[in-house]
Amino acid sequence: MQKPVLQPADILLPAKGENLGLWAVLACDQFTSQPEYWQQVEELVGTAPSTLHIIYPEVYLEEENGAARIAKIQASMRQYRQQVLTQKVQGYVYVERTFPGLPPRQGLVGCVDLEDYSYTPGAASRIRPSENTLVERIPPRLAVRRGAALESPHILMLADDTEKAIIEPFAHKKDELELLYSQDLILDGGHVQGWAITSPQDIAQIAAALATLDNPERFAEKYDAQGQPHFALAVGDGNHSLATAKAYWEELKQTLPAAEAEDHPARYCLVELENVQSPAIEIEPIHRVVFGADPACMLRGAALFAGATGGALLPAGQDQQQFVALHKNGQQGIGVSNPHGAIAAATLDAFLQGYAVDHPEIVVDYVHGEDAVRELAQKGAVGILLPPFQKSDLFKGVALGGVLPKKTFSMGHANQKRYYLECRAIER
Repeated sequence: MQKPVLQPADILLPAKGENLGLWAVLACDQFTSQPEYWQQVEELVGTAPSTLHIIYPEVYLEEENGAARIAKIQASMRQYRQQVLTQKVQGYVYVERTFPGLPPRQGLVGCVDLEDYSYTPGAASRIRPSENTLVERIPPRLAVRRGAALESPHILMLADDTEKAIIEPFAHKKDELELLYSQDLILDGGHVQGWAITSPQDIAQIAAALATLDNPERFAEKYDAQGQPHFALAVGDGNHSLATAKAYWEELKQTLPAAEAEDHPARYCLVELENVQSPAIEIEPIHRVVFGADPACMLRGAALFAGATGGALLPAGQDQQQFVALHKNGQQGIGVSNPHGAIAAATLDAFLQGYAVDHPEIVVDYVHGEDAVRELAQKGAVGILLPPFQKSDLFKGVALGGVLPKKTFSMGHANQKRYYLECRAIER
């Protein structure tokens, strides 16, 4: 019998009484152009046990002492595994993340089999990336995972569960489950609660609901995708972290006997599954910020690019794709007729890639949240706001064999990203 696409896991948590407010920190790929955020985290955490000490914030990836930082991260992992992570759950964790005025965002923490996932374009795997994977972003992450004793996920997987049969039922039976944690998260991260799901009946219920979702006939009918290989889950966030886990597993399994490879802990990866149909899931565009560029020169380049690809730049509010360009002296709305790409991010990225060839002095970053883009524009960068992203397009686009351009969408604002909390051992 085929195993569920999201499986129960051996989940580790700090002992009861540990300060989870300092333990849990934001995903490492956030605020990559704002080191002051991570400096504030460091000041708050200090030397307390914290996932800050077992991750590599990407804002520091270009630093010269990378090898020393990685060695310190891996040493902290070994220490925490022995002395801090003494609370264990064999099963799933039902999670609710809340922010004032918003419905709770519900999730289910478990593990996925990396044999069911591929980031290779065109692969017919049960778990698919929703965006292109940049293989050049894997090596620095891989350096951390080699020799790592633990993993703690910021990966969010998405299910298109219109029946709301996998996760949502546990919202109505929380009183029957063990409450593992209830914690305010630092730096406007909202509040998070987690309950243990360990009973055979509940685990079987999840497996049955996942099997209904993971059905080729249902898939073909739902997405009008006859003849296309089906998939069950899409990566919503943390795609490159999952790709790194896959790359490490492919590397490691070549050194293992077949019997050991069958159940080695590094074959699996801890994730949180969410339902894209939940009203709490907000799919937002990821904006672009260009450093070292002249706004007027960029605008002229964009007009030339649009014309060369069969389109034209128009005033704001006209035609198929809309952008807002921000700079220190103001902003300008831009419309694009007959755009180069099917979605706005594809058109913009094609332009920026070409522009960077002629202007190697520029650096492009991908930024969550309009406020952060505006702040960087006031400091001299050129910010480009993308239009809203329709989440209904996500699964169908992947279903029909495509992936979205890199950094097309984000699940909520930067501070709403997953905070590291649960852990799992990936060494024997």
